[in-house]
Amino acid sequence: MSSSVRADLHSHSTASDGTLGPEQVIASASAAGLDVIALTDHDTVAGHQQAARALPPGLTLLPGMELSCRLDGHSVHMLAYLFDPAQPELAAEMAAIRRSRVDRAQAMVARLQELGAPVTWEQVSALAAGGVVGRPHIARALAAAGVISSPDEAFGPEWIGPGGRAHVPRYALDPVRAIELVRGAGGVTVLAHPRGSTRGWMIPDTVITELAAAGLTGVEVNHPNQDQAKRAALATLAARLGLVASGGSDDHGELTGYRIGCETTEPGQYETLIAQATGAAVVTGRQW
Repeated sequence: MSSSVRADLHSHSTASDGTLGPEQVIASASAAGLDVIALTDHDTVAGHQQAARALPPGLTLLPGMELSCRLDGHSVHMLAYLFDPAQPELAAEMAAIRRSRVDRAQAMVARLQELGAPVTWEQVSALAAGGVVGRPHIARALAAAGVISSPDEAFGPEWIGPGGRAHVPRYALDPVRAIELVRGAGGVTVLAHPRGSTRGWMIPDTVITELAAAGLTGVEVNHPNQDQAKRAALATLAARLGLVASGGSDDHGELTGYRIGCETTEPGQYETLIAQATGAAVVTGRQW
């Protein structure tokens, strides 16, 4: 594959908290002129088959997911690629996280109702439409009910942001354990948007260094929420630690302004990343 390949290695569909179906993600990636699109829904691979079937010639699907982790009380997001989703230990943890997501969402809805917000679990569940439920679905329900003017407003202390009045914690993996599980399933891991949070923790160099020693494969450098100074610092750290410097749009459809292809991985880094995986293969349009 050419070193000039345009690869967006971070996107979401209705299999989790995006607003585009997997087929629409593929169509958007093709329209954006990408060569590679990674589908990385939260804690699930449910959209991969639909996405693969929708691939046009010339577009490659990198199967992945965004695995929920927590470290010292802070949320950490771990992108995983080319793993075997049927590996028993990894599959069991994915299922446990998804169950916890449902329990947490139901508890949040109950708290919101106590606060006078007219939202129901049925509304949130309908917005999830069978996909992995997340806080964005609750945020959309709050906006639809007129409690807030836009979903973004839900993620502060007034509502469902960390420490917020209706926030409820949920089960998540220690990131070192997540790396071990994905590696055990033949996959590779990339630390997602470590300096991209607009509301939470900026992951320090010391933690990234520890994760690299535990087997982390890469770090997401190019992300819409990370400015040029943060990207430069992360790229320097990645080079020093021997990590792949990846990039992706983190598109969630309507929620993020339909931005597939706005960020990509630097030439050569994509090939370096996939060369280290053995658990699954990329899928090209020619295969379907």
